[in-house]
Amino acid sequence: MGPADEQNYYYQSTPRPLSHAPLAGEQRYDVCVVGGGISGLSAALHLAERGMRVALLEANYLGYGGSGRSGGQSILGYACEMSTLEKAVGAADARRLWDISVEGLRLQRELISRHAIDCDYTSGHMIVGLKPRHDHGLRAELDMLAARYDYHSLRFIARDELRTIIASDRYSSALYDSNGGHLHPYRYTLGLGRAAEAAGVSIFENSRVTRLDVAQHAGADSSIATMQGTVRARHLLVAGGALLGALVPALQKKLMAIGTYIAVTQPLGEERARSLITNNAAAADMNWILDYFRLSSDHRLLFGGRVSYSGLDPFDSARVLRQRMARVFPQLTEARIEYAWGGFLDITLNRAPHFGRLGPNAYFVQGLSGHGMVISGMAGKLVSEVIGGTAERFDIFARIPHRDFPGGTWFRRPALVLAMLWFRLLDML
Repeated sequence: MGPADEQNYYYQSTPRPLSHAPLAGEQRYDVCVVGGGISGLSAALHLAERGMRVALLEANYLGYGGSGRSGGQSILGYACEMSTLEKAVGAADARRLWDISVEGLRLQRELISRHAIDCDYTSGHMIVGLKPRHDHGLRAELDMLAARYDYHSLRFIARDELRTIIASDRYSSALYDSNGGHLHPYRYTLGLGRAAEAAGVSIFENSRVTRLDVAQHAGADSSIATMQGTVRARHLLVAGGALLGALVPALQKKLMAIGTYIAVTQPLGEERARSLITNNAAAADMNWILDYFRLSSDHRLLFGGRVSYSGLDPFDSARVLRQRMARVFPQLTEARIEYAWGGFLDITLNRAPHFGRLGPNAYFVQGLSGHGMVISGMAGKLVSEVIGGTAERFDIFARIPHRDFPGGTWFRRPALVLAMLWFRLLDML
């Protein structure tokens, strides 16, 4: 996700630290990481802790993309169904992928604790249903995850109890995960940046990569060029996601950048805010075009819900999100929207993460499809394992097949827009 309106971006009320100088001249490192989001920073931190010399190149500033401006929800699992992963890699390795996602929730909390990251981490996440089909689906999900994946942190909440938790008549059920949560994503990303720098990582901001020459022999260095300098490194990680653009055409074909939008109310006061979500959990509904919301530490409501599959933002995001928010919380109709922003996240065709190799010592991670707050940290850790000599867990992800978006350069986005119109119709039925 990338910025649409820097002046109306709530997380930027957090003071940005002094910027890191751009890359200059030719330098050599053991590892070069491209991308200053959570995936890249996690990889850089874990690699530096292994004793490697690491350079991280960020085109703008740390947390500029989705890592620093998302809804900040820490959600179990992946954006795709587990059945998709079972078909892709088999039941046994799908179970291992599930365990990796659970480890990601734990890793996030460990990083926050170990590096004293002040990011307002709060436990609790709810997936909420709106109709009987959703209610049945949530019960089935709870039973399936307990029986097949030995996951017992979930609790089903029926309509009557849910209305004592979320002050809305819109929802009919919820699946509460005590292992999930929510946080301030920009502060979390900056905290990882401070930890990486303290571990010895050389961070270069305003250093957009203009050329990648990926070594195709294990003993050779890759060359990563910016406008002002070059890094030569034995190992390379590309973690640019939706903002990578056409730098690596083969990766671009597997991704679609979609616009997503968030609005933030005026401070509501602690009592009024907590009356909206009494357990202070984050929530996301089950529609294809979903709404998601949570409270902030300063007692605002953060509400996300618009998406743009066309790549354009032809509407007033604040106005449209206010309308969606009022459908959920009519009691907030008069609440002022103080911030509204948008940007891009990267989705794959099957919504499964896309990890793999560009060369013998060159790796990429992308396509987290809206579940990036947790899996991104694990993505960095898995890359550090591969470079450290243990590729087993990373290679399960690399075996997931990914198809190009249909339609080629000119028609793949119109095809996606038509498909999403169909799914929006399903939401309405």
